[in-house]
Amino acid sequence: MKQNDLVGLQRTLELIIEGKKFTWTEQYITGAQVRKLGNLSPEAEIYLRVQAPWKDEPVLDDTLVDLARPEVEHFYVLQPLEYTINGVRFESRSQYINGNLIHQQASIPRDHQIYLAIQGPWDDELIGNNDFVDLARPGIEHFYSKEVVYEFLLWVNGKEKVWKKSKISYSEAIILAYGEQLPNECRVYTVTYKKGPEQNPEGSMIEGDVVFVKSKMIINVSATDKS
Repeated sequence: MKQNDLVGLQRTLELIIEGKKFTWTEQYITGAQVRKLGNLSPEAEIYLRVQAPWKDEPVLDDTLVDLARPEVEHFYVLQPLEYTINGVRFESRSQYINGNLIHQQASIPRDHQIYLAIQGPWDDELIGNNDFVDLARPGIEHFYSKEVVYEFLLWVNGKEKVWKKSKISYSEAIILAYGEQLPNECRVYTVTYKKGPEQNPEGSMIEGDVVFVKSKMIINVSATDKS
């Protein structure tokens, strides 16, 4: 038999790339060859579809895949997952995203909370910094941020004061108590507190200090004039 006849009898193996059928004359194919055969971009992340319960396998350029195995091998490109944050479109190569990454990507202030929009009648879901959301679920996930509105009732020098921040500084405590803070050369202030939150249940403050607050926290500020 002539060499040309042998070539004609050479077996061809089928494979599927991004839903299109191709043939290959060798038993093995590399990821680089799949990329070239399917005219895929250099940035495309190629995966080999695997039957459940096993996970699909990533195919790198130097990965060898045996096309002679039973069934036709299916290759596909992992598509980026779309989602929005405050109406702005983002893409992710990762299936999961958490609140911390959402804060970073959209430059959202840390005192804002992140919510995942949920179709009614259900309430939107609060996403904590370490809470993960599956972006591969059907549809596009929509996140939005909301400024946290705080309102605490503090006891400052025996008087009830309304405070609308999660923290209070040394200077703010003085102004809350006296309405002003005179320069250090005129007056010395002593600030102490108790019944605070778990981050700082009790203690004293000096210039530059900032502490967390909670309702019914007691703050005492005393002032001594310099002679």
